[in-house]
Order: sequence, then C-alpha cells, then structure tokens
Amino acid sequence: MIDFKKVALAAAGGLLVAGNVTAGELTVYTAVEAEDLKRYAEEFNKAHPDIEIKWVRDSTGVVTAKLLAEKNNPQADVIWGLAATSLLLMKSEGMLEPYAPAGVEKLDKKFVDKSTPPAWTGMDAWVASVCFNTVEGEKLGLKAPTSWKDLTKPEYKGHVIMPNPNSSGTGFLDVSSWLQMFGEEGGWEYMDALHENIARYTHSGSAPCKLAASGEIPIGVSFAFRGAKSKADGAPIEIIVPEEGVGWDMEATAIVAGTDNIEDAKKLVDWTITKEANMMYNTGYAVVAYPGVAKPVEFFPENLTEKMIDNDFEFAANNRAAILEEWQKRYDSKSDPKG
Repeated sequence: MIDFKKVALAAAGGLLVAGNVTAGELTVYTAVEAEDLKRYAEEFNKAHPDIEIKWVRDSTGVVTAKLLAEKNNPQADVIWGLAATSLLLMKSEGMLEPYAPAGVEKLDKKFVDKSTPPAWTGMDAWVASVCFNTVEGEKLGLKAPTSWKDLTKPEYKGHVIMPNPNSSGTGFLDVSSWLQMFGEEGGWEYMDALHENIARYTHSGSAPCKLAASGEIPIGVSFAFRGAKSKADGAPIEIIVPEEGVGWDMEATAIVAGTDNIEDAKKLVDWTITKEANMMYNTGYAVVAYPGVAKPVEFFPENLTEKMIDNDFEFAANNRAAILEEWQKRYDSKSDPKG
C-alpha cells in the first residue's frame, strides 16, 4: 500500500508550514494553480477584507498526502480547490466538518456532496480528452484516434504521452474512469495494452497536451480546457472526445474538522460557492458548479459534457490507494524522473 505519511513528510519540506492561526487568519490548503492564488485571495478579500488567507499549495497528490498525515493534528482550516475524490477520502476518515454554505441549493446537484449537511461543495470540473497534433500525425501517417481503445493500436506505439496518476489528478481520473468503463479486469487489460504504446508518463496533467501542441509527441492524454487554450494559441491540434465516454473530476472545498476558526472558515466557504466565485473559476475552467455562469470557451468540444461518465466518486476515493499502488507496480518504469 502507498504510505501517504511518508509521501507527506517527504513533501513537507517544499510546502509552507502552517501553524495554529487566530481569528482573521485562515490557513488554506489547495492544489489550485500557483499563479491563480493571488487572484482568488483578492476576490475573496473584496467581500471580506478582514480575513487573511495563508496558502499552502502543492499538487493534488502531495496536498492529499499532507492532509492525511496531519489527520490527528490538523494544520489547515479550509481546503479550497482539491479533487473531490481526495475530499471523499477525507470525509470517510472523519476529517471534514459538515456544513451547508448559504445558497448551496443554487448549485448543480452534481457538485454537492450527498450527505446532509454536505461535507464538501464543488467548484468546477476538469474533463479528460485527447490532444492530437495533426501536423505530426500526418508526418507519421497516423489517423486521429476516435476512441480510448484506438490508442492501443500498433501504429501508435511510442506516440502517446499521459499523466502519472500518483502525482496528477488528471492521470487519476483517467485511470479510475477506465476501471469504471471497462470493468476492473478489462480496465487493467486496457492499461496493459496502452502501456505498450506510451512514450512516457508525465507528472503534470496539462503537460501531455502542451507536448502535443508543441509537436514533441503526436498524442497527449490530457484535459479539454488545456487543449482549447493551446488551439486558441495557434497549435495544430484536434481535441478528441473518445466515443466510450470521458472521466472527470471536480475541484471542491471543505472545512477541516477541528479548526479553531470555524466562523471565518464558514465565511470563506459561503463565498466560494457564490456566483462571483464561479465567474472567477470560469476563467480557468469551462464547467463550473453554478448553473448559467459558464461562458462558451473557444474550441471547447461541443459534445464533451454529454460524454462525461456518471462518475462513481465513492469508488474512486475508496479504492484510490489500491489503484495507485497497482498502477505504480505495473507502469511506473516509464514515468518521468521527479523533481
């Protein structure tokens, strides 16, 4: 089994170390992109100038491991922007403070934890897709794939890159969705066949699409918003929605059980589900929790939302450690070096 505590302790050196905080100060753990954190805090502070956010930021896997390692001595007050599958894992460990934020009934129900009151609320979703470089594909005589199964064909050998699910939330949603779509046995058989064609596994969910956009590889398994951005920047790529359906996950928010600053934590969580907050999320994500807010994104695949699978987040969360251990044992030999 993966030792989350060891991972967390190894990662802690690269994270801001949080201490106990006082009123007017919140320690917030997040996997939101680093360049967006200042904007998040500034927008929140327009409504609550008296509350200072102290960020602790790293990738999904590292933040999840750190929170689990701190289970008996929590250092965070709020989690704002972490995969829902990670929050469900924490919910099952009793680490979240259930809370129904003001206005929660206005959100799309897919983005709200099913418990009453909910343990977490969703913000936005990122959805799997395949980025195909048409110029490189033509040079190599490759047709654009139309399905996940296509990626296992012999002609694609050495021409596919995808994210490592141990470090990338996008990689994990791919793996957990294949296990749901193809069944457990069929899912691992699919990944065995796919592994034969993989050039390497990256530690970033956006990297495979960026690499396809730059022509380093013809096919990158990534997420649709990254593909749309690359295409808008002039990259010769197609954003392909595999016909079997696509996995997805959402960024979500929760209060950490045991926080000494519950009132300010509630104020922050109330704000994170507002229309204003969702408009902010929409600058980085095409799908958000508040209906009617999302603006059309240029080159975002039109049929993508209808191809989103009925994701069993409980399955993904409860089996996360075992899935990651099995994946690492089978495929980690092709992963990029860390650091």
